[in-house]
Amino acid sequence: MLHNFSRGSCPTESQLPGSETLRQVDGHPLMVPVSSINCSSPWIRKIRDFQARPFTVSQDPLFIARLRGLEVTQAPSATTKNKSQIQMDKHISNSIWISIVLAFSVVTSEPTAAKSIRLPSEDNFRVSASCPAPDPKLYYRPVIGILSHPGDGASGRLSNTTDASCIAASYIKFVESAGARVIPLIYNEPPEILSEKLNLVNGVLFTGGWAKTGLYYEVVQEIFKKALEKNDAGDHFPVFAICLGFELLSMIISKDENILESFSATNQPSTLHFVEDANIQGTVFQRFSPELLTKLSRECLAMQNHHLGVSLKKFEENSVLSKFFKILTTSVDEDDKVYITTVKAKMYPVTGFQWHPEKNAFEWGSSAIPHTEDAIQVTQNVANYFISEARKSVNRPPARKVLDNLIYNYKPTYCGKSGKGYDEVYIFSTAAEKPS
Repeated sequence: MLHNFSRGSCPTESQLPGSETLRQVDGHPLMVPVSSINCSSPWIRKIRDFQARPFTVSQDPLFIARLRGLEVTQAPSATTKNKSQIQMDKHISNSIWISIVLAFSVVTSEPTAAKSIRLPSEDNFRVSASCPAPDPKLYYRPVIGILSHPGDGASGRLSNTTDASCIAASYIKFVESAGARVIPLIYNEPPEILSEKLNLVNGVLFTGGWAKTGLYYEVVQEIFKKALEKNDAGDHFPVFAICLGFELLSMIISKDENILESFSATNQPSTLHFVEDANIQGTVFQRFSPELLTKLSRECLAMQNHHLGVSLKKFEENSVLSKFFKILTTSVDEDDKVYITTVKAKMYPVTGFQWHPEKNAFEWGSSAIPHTEDAIQVTQNVANYFISEARKSVNRPPARKVLDNLIYNYKPTYCGKSGKGYDEVYIFSTAAEKPS
C-alpha cells in the first residue's frame, strides 16, 4: 500500500499504516516515531518547499535516510522477527512507526546524499570525455611584466645598496593566482634590456609605492607609451595600474603634475560607489556577481592606502584625462572628500585602481586589510579579469628567453615580522650578478 503526501499537506495518523515491512539498511530497519510528524517539523517544512514530486511511504521503500535534525530509532534486528513481516510493539509510546522514503536527497544528510551520486565507472556504458580544443585566438601561457619600485620595500632595512629596487610578492601572487607568470621589469636596468623584456610579456602591471619623479617616472612613461603603441599596432596588450601606478598614469596622460591632491585614505578599507552612468560590460567588474557588486558599495571590501588621489573636479576639468579614461567607481576619505577609485580607458585595455585589489588575499601586515570570503573573491575576480585580457595578446615570446627572465630565478625575502608594510618582497640590484 502506498500513501502519497503531496507538497503542502501534512500526513495524518489515519493515513499511516500501523505496521510495515521495512527494507533493511546496513542490516537494520530505520524508523521514525509518528510523534515526530507534525507541520512544524523541519522535514515537513522541507517537503512543503520540495519542488519535484510527491513523496511516498511504502512497504518496499527504495532507500531510507536519517533526517537532518531528527533522531531515528533503530528497530529490533530482523533475525528475531518473522521473515515476511516485522511487527512493531503497538504498546510502545505513540504506537505507530513509519519508514520515511524520499524520492530525492534534498532532505537527507550530506553523507547519505553523496551515496546517491553515480560515478562514471558505475554506469553500464562508457561515455567518452568531451575536451574542447583551445581557442586559437587566445594565448594560454601569458606572461606579465611587473615594474620594480625604488628601494627595498622596507625603508632600507633589507638592503643598503643605493640601486636596490623591489616588487612586493603580493603582486606576483596576484598575477599567478589567475594563471600567468611574471617577468620582473627592473626599473633601473639599461633601456635596451627593459625593451627586450617588454617583448617577452603579454601585459604590464604598475604597482603601488611613493616615487613620482626622476628615473622611475620616466621609465613608467616610456613603458606606458610602448604599451599603447603595441595596442595601436594590433596587439591586445593590457595595462594594470594600482595606487601609485594609477597616480602616475593620471599625471602622464593629463600632462599636469598638479592633477593629484591630498586625501585622508591611509591604511583603511572602503566601499566602492559606482557612478550613475557606469557600464561595467568589458570592464574589471563584468564578472562580479550581482550580490558581490552590491556588497562592494555597502561593505568595506576595497583596501585603500594613499594620501594622494584624483578628485572628480580635477578629472572633469582636464579634457585630456577625461577623454582617455571613463570613471567606474569613487570612494570617500575620512574627511568626506570624494576621490576616483577605478577607471577604464575608453580605447585601450588600460585599467587604473586607486585601491589595492592584491592586498585582500596576499598581505597580512595590517589588521585593517579585509580578509572575508567576499574580499578574497574581489581579489580573485580582479586578477582573473587582468589575465583574461592578457590571454588576448598576440605576442608569442620564445620559451627559452621567457624561462631565463621569469621571477622564479629570484628568491623572495620575508619581512612580515615587523607587522607593517609588505610580508614578502623580491629585491633587485643592478650591481648584483644576474641569477643563473
